[in-house]
Amino acid sequence: MATGRKIIKKTPTPEEIQLFASTQTGVYIDPKTDFGFKRLFGDSELMKDFLNSVLGISIVDLKYGNPVKISASAEERIAIFDLFCTTRKNEQIIVEMQVLPSEYYKDRTVFYASRAIQNQARRGKWDFKLCPVYLVSIVDFCMDKNTKNADYASRIQLFNPKTKKVFYDKLTLVYLELPRFNKTEAELTTNEEKWMYALKYLPVLSELPKKLKIKIFEKLFELAKIAKMTKGDQHNYYKSLYDMSLFEIEFGKMEKTITLLTKENAAKDVRIAELERRLGLRGATAAKPSRTTKVRARNSAKARAAANKW
Repeated sequence: MATGRKIIKKTPTPEEIQLFASTQTGVYIDPKTDFGFKRLFGDSELMKDFLNSVLGISIVDLKYGNPVKISASAEERIAIFDLFCTTRKNEQIIVEMQVLPSEYYKDRTVFYASRAIQNQARRGKWDFKLCPVYLVSIVDFCMDKNTKNADYASRIQLFNPKTKKVFYDKLTLVYLELPRFNKTEAELTTNEEKWMYALKYLPVLSELPKKLKIKIFEKLFELAKIAKMTKGDQHNYYKSLYDMSLFEIEFGKMEKTITLLTKENAAKDVRIAELERRLGLRGATAAKPSRTTKVRARNSAKARAAANKW
């Protein structure tokens, strides 16, 4: 499971994991953890129902493949998917869970999808006929914070911008943003919405919701019960939850630091712009306080010294 950040920390001891587990009161595992995600979606019946719901296709049979896709040469990067599977029709499906924002997350998902395409190449004579590739990405953040009231699901395909028609239907990227899903249990109508509800609220629920009392979700909730797992699986789950908590704490600290620095720099930009305006320096303007470093460097040392004392 990708988090977008690499936090280096010593491996927790069994005692630390046990102490951490004693603070947890949840009934069900968190599917956003690496352990939880692979435990639930490692079940082919659950995976088929989920994929049929979000992709709108009919998967009869499903088999799991190697999540590590080796690069074509030693110089290229390998691709490591969370889960990779193929259907009876040889459709290639990548399923990813991303907990924290990553600067080039869209690029990474496109890279993963392209690797699934590239690995279809066969030696010798080949007619270049490709099997469909789907990438389903569940993210626990808003991919575009500047877009308000956006739909929780984005389905991306190659299309002709002039005609607005799909140009190539064998590549589909689906992004499911958990924070944008805000429906209540009473508002759930489609199977996709029920899956989104389960994925978002599973770790805070104490029992199976009435709207989800159907066979597939009964199986999901039963498999997610922490008390029903072996001691070994419980330990692995809590370690996975512990690791995810560390990532979130560290990421929160980094976000807070970035926010403070941004505010400080913005305030300094305003002070410098005002001083430049007062001193009549070249290129100064109070209307545009955000100045580049190169422009400021050309201004006098007097303005910079005054700004530092402001």
